[in-house]
Amino acid sequence: MLSKMKILEVIKKRRSIRKFKQKPVEKFKIMKILEAGRWAPSGYNNQPWRFLIIKNRKILGQIAELTNKWDEKTIKSSVAGIFVYADKKAVYNDDKDNFAIGACIQNMLLEACGQGLGACWICGVLKNKHKISKLLRVPKNFEMKALVALGYSDESPKVPRKKLKSLIIKEI
Repeated sequence: MLSKMKILEVIKKRRSIRKFKQKPVEKFKIMKILEAGRWAPSGYNNQPWRFLIIKNRKILGQIAELTNKWDEKTIKSSVAGIFVYADKKAVYNDDKDNFAIGACIQNMLLEACGQGLGACWICGVLKNKHKISKLLRVPKNFEMKALVALGYSDESPKVPRKKLKSLIIKEI
């Protein structure tokens, strides 16, 4: 038995949260989120992802200033963030490794939801990824892929989904 909450229930419950309560996220919860990410599938099991954890609100504010207005508000509201980087030394194929990193991030988002946290996958940081990596003193062999903003949710967004039938091209 996996857990009291079924996998599809967690998937359906997860939302992109952009407004957070100003309550710190416990370290053990962040570690569980990273653990979920590291178990994502990757080609040749190369596990190209690397993580940088930020809980410093001042640094989060500086990062927020280097994104777009939409993501700026989310980052400033968050109490923690996890940058996901690709280790260029581990990458063997950009396309395949980007899919793997996407799977890693999805695992992280689902675990955050399962931990009672809100999270948002943010790519607006890529606009200034070199400036942000320099600010964070990240070695050049790591390429920024996304930021996962974290915190306890202070909103309950409703996100409608298209009907499954409308997404199927055809059955053969």
